[in-house]
Amino acid sequence: MLSVSNLSIQFGKRVLFDEVNVSFTTGNCYGIIGANGAGKSTFLKVLSGQLDANAGTVHLEPGKRMSVLEQNHFAYDEHQVLQTVIMGNKPLYKIKKEMDDLYAKTDFSDADSDRVGGLQIKFEEMNGWNADSDAAALLSNLGISEDMHYTLMGDLDGKQRVRVLLAQALFGNPDVLIMDEPTNDLDYETIIWLEEFLANYDHTVIVVSHDRHFLDSVCTHISDIDFGKINHFSGNYTFWYESSQLAARQRAQQNKKAEEKKKELETFIARFSANVAKSKQATSRKKMIDKLNIEEIRPSSRRYPAIIFEQDREAGDQILNINKLKSSHDGSVFFDNANLNLAKGDKVIVYSKDARATSAFYEVLSGSIQPDSGSVDWGITTSQSYLPLDNSSFFETPLSLVDWLRQYAQTEEEREEVFLRGFLGKMLFSGEEALKMSNVLSGGEKVRCMLSRMMMQRANVVLLDEPTNHLDLESITAFNNSLIKFKGTVLLTTHDHAFAQSVGNRIVELTPKGIIDRYMTFDEYMSDEKVKELRDKMYAS
Repeated sequence: MLSVSNLSIQFGKRVLFDEVNVSFTTGNCYGIIGANGAGKSTFLKVLSGQLDANAGTVHLEPGKRMSVLEQNHFAYDEHQVLQTVIMGNKPLYKIKKEMDDLYAKTDFSDADSDRVGGLQIKFEEMNGWNADSDAAALLSNLGISEDMHYTLMGDLDGKQRVRVLLAQALFGNPDVLIMDEPTNDLDYETIIWLEEFLANYDHTVIVVSHDRHFLDSVCTHISDIDFGKINHFSGNYTFWYESSQLAARQRAQQNKKAEEKKKELETFIARFSANVAKSKQATSRKKMIDKLNIEEIRPSSRRYPAIIFEQDREAGDQILNINKLKSSHDGSVFFDNANLNLAKGDKVIVYSKDARATSAFYEVLSGSIQPDSGSVDWGITTSQSYLPLDNSSFFETPLSLVDWLRQYAQTEEEREEVFLRGFLGKMLFSGEEALKMSNVLSGGEKVRCMLSRMMMQRANVVLLDEPTNHLDLESITAFNNSLIKFKGTVLLTTHDHAFAQSVGNRIVELTPKGIIDRYMTFDEYMSDEKVKELRDKMYAS
């Protein structure tokens, strides 16, 4: 279907890919993974023809069509929404536009009539007469209502544009579908719809995503970028991660017999296959459990930061009491009549359909802004550490990372450069990296610094507003595992489904008419019919 031969890509002295040979076959979904800077997005651009490689070729089977999720959200501002979606099938749209132009001629000739006749035959073969209705159905499934279908793209907000561009990529059943971070700016319900759509998609999908739940739900293969090469591994992301970790442990076990290692790997394969067989994926066209192969299991060169949250002291029974809390801005009520009492050890997923509401909630709890009304009372034995959505104010002063982190040291020992360098090394700032200036860091590097700050504070309550933004899969996985092990109290807002499901034991949803508070997992909350009815009432105008 789609193949890459002897592909090499180099920027200056930096080699991203060195003679890569790989094929993507029909009926499979490939999740492209790799450390930050490994070349994931670059590889997709080469596959789609947006970027030329230094050497090698990309070959798409003749007669097959490729579709790419548009990354420029302003590229279609002058076009109507429905038209933008249909433009996703370029051959179909070209025929449609030519027919429309011919019909619009004031001097329509016999030759024009003959031309239109030929175009109509091609148009019908491409199911063109159903294009408007198919595009409208896609838009509706993605939350773009019918009254917006003839609106100009330039008049939509950012999240609506993302949905339209996603519909454009999916339109017309392309033979190869390429998507870079397709779940960004999508809400929970839309992501679930997309997962179901792709899990049952008949053609080839190639996707880059930091959403582990998404990769687990849709992928038949993980395509790992490592050491300038790309290797396919059967299975989803969780299988790749757990198997690579197992292989790394086995490699370190020098004295363990080969037979024992093989038996351990076989047991792992059997356990994982049994779990997959019970999932919705097993009923789709993706039969990855039939292809899991012990020979494919090998250790990864990935580096995972040592994210470990510890408490300076354990909190008492009184953690947090919120009474009749309200917050609004410019006439929009984020939440009202919010009453909440936290117990020790609660790990709360704070959720809202309006992202502004959750951020305002954390700003009120941290004392950064004042509520419209109500009170916030922290227990006297609690200490809080906060990771805000916007961390830019922490990096305005140009300091080396050693000096930046020294600001948050609690003891003389922690102020020593040897200690600070060791601490930063565990967070993947080793050697000269520890002397980088704090005001020139990437988004992911800033978040790792903020996590270092939080770990040094050793609070017994952590507040986290979208903490996985900008992080790579390795950092997200390490962060996720650390919060599961953390003995303190957690308040967490995240668009990362796997993060929310694995960490939270309580869901608190903020609405303009109060809060919904349930002790259950995130998946249980989102699928509970009584909760759905209550949510509809709480958001109804």
